[in-house]
Amino acid sequence: MSRASLAPKLAPTSGPDDATRIARQAVTAGADLILVLGGDGTINEAMNGMVHSRAVLGILPAGTANVLAMELGLGSRLDRAIERLAGCIERRIAVGRMCNGHSPARHFLAMGGAGLDAKIVYDINPAFKALAGKAAYWLAGFGHVRERVGQLEARINGDVYRCGFALASRVRNYGGDLEIATGASLLRDEFEIVLFEGSNPLRYMWYMVGVGTKRLQSMRGIRILHAKFIEISGDVHLQIDGEYAGRPPASFEIVPDALTMLIPPAYQ
Repeated sequence: MSRASLAPKLAPTSGPDDATRIARQAVTAGADLILVLGGDGTINEAMNGMVHSRAVLGILPAGTANVLAMELGLGSRLDRAIERLAGCIERRIAVGRMCNGHSPARHFLAMGGAGLDAKIVYDINPAFKALAGKAAYWLAGFGHVRERVGQLEARINGDVYRCGFALASRVRNYGGDLEIATGASLLRDEFEIVLFEGSNPLRYMWYMVGVGTKRLQSMRGIRILHAKFIEISGDVHLQIDGEYAGRPPASFEIVPDALTMLIPPAYQ
């Protein structure tokens, strides 16, 4: 931290939602910069305590996938990320918000997902995730190869689409080192929505091959849309920023001018 001329006041978390409480208290106390050292889930919690304030969010990688750190080009190594963060600039951005009627609305920075990927998040044992890291997601995914993929309905721009996985993304990165929503950006006031059609699990393995070879956008069964609002219904699961978020009916919507964040000047 000293190399970046920072002298932060440390505020460790001890359990779920702690980061939201700590960030909200810091905002109330007049903090102008809140640095979050953690994974995407911890960043999500802190951000929920900062939305609509003028405090600036800076992120440092210390989690499982570090989607946001990789998206911004900060990398997964803490020492390098600290140096790169020192060269970032303040940008006011939009965030996502999920409403499902079962719990208070929750904001998210990177993505909201419904269907297969949220089911995988739901099935992961937290202790195994802490031990295996990103491999836990892949192993949980392979565990679904014998199961039909549950279907959902997504209402977008007045039309209804049926699919097994809907991703409303604000970032290109997925899982830290893959790209699904290649046209998404934190600097745009919209989601890039990627819909994966079909119920055959082998089809989704083929989709993942498309992700790995950067050919997903041209594959049959993939639909890409841009919107500020999406409604989800069906007997499926939900996730936001890689953390389990319940079940539909639900909506993901864009909240403009919601957060100030430290972002590298080259990020687009």
